[in-house]
Amino acid sequence: MHKPRLVYLALPEQRKSGLLSRIVNIRTGASVPEANAMAATKLTEWLELAEVRNVLVAGGNSPLDLYGLIAERPLSLCRLRVFALDEYVGVPLEEPRNCANLMRRRVVEAWQVPETNYFTISSLVSAAAASVQRHERLIQEWGGLDVAILGLGQNGHLGFNEPGSAKDAPARVVHLNPISVEANRQWFSGDYAPAAGATVGLGTLLAARRVLVLAFGPHKTAAVRAMAEGEPTSSCPASFLQDHPNAWLFLDAPAAAGLNRAAPR
Repeated sequence: MHKPRLVYLALPEQRKSGLLSRIVNIRTGASVPEANAMAATKLTEWLELAEVRNVLVAGGNSPLDLYGLIAERPLSLCRLRVFALDEYVGVPLEEPRNCANLMRRRVVEAWQVPETNYFTISSLVSAAAASVQRHERLIQEWGGLDVAILGLGQNGHLGFNEPGSAKDAPARVVHLNPISVEANRQWFSGDYAPAAGATVGLGTLLAARRVLVLAFGPHKTAAVRAMAEGEPTSSCPASFLQDHPNAWLFLDAPAAAGLNRAAPR
């Protein structure tokens, strides 16, 4: 399978000075609503750009309020192509809490994006691997991601790119770590506990021209510190974003509590 080439849009003077090394744009709110308001301002700025067409959206708890804030704004988003980040494997297609159906309600319908511009991954065990590989090929055929909206996993994952994922990892089905399986069980209120997930690859996420990451709560403190201040390593896949010139991390105060440097408000 073709692996996407990482292309960063850094200015020449940034490359020369090394300012991209271990730098992430961080903004901290005193509360989750304040952090989401900051993130909504940045995301609106991006979505208003005429060249932004391909937007990848994450499911889970962290970004849902952000999506709602965007839906409340007078934006014309019918031009967007919306791509799901990942999908639980082994959950029925009709399950309303799977990623495809959740993002259909909270993003596609709420933002008034045509259904024909919405692209998902199958949750069926028999179809997930081929589906997510086709999904990633389609992203590449459309020129890559203009915006990727992500949550930060408690173990530093992005999508279902679990610790150990290579920087250029492609789309695939992943066997999940116990901490992710437990998070899945809680998400589905015990009805399901998927132990596998299909995900867009880390290589495609890192090649996105703009990346917005959300992390809230004290259970994300260690992952935030590893992402923003640790050595870039596959043990915390999100840490590879340190060298991305347009990655933004939005935190509430508890999630930011472990940082050595003060994050701007």
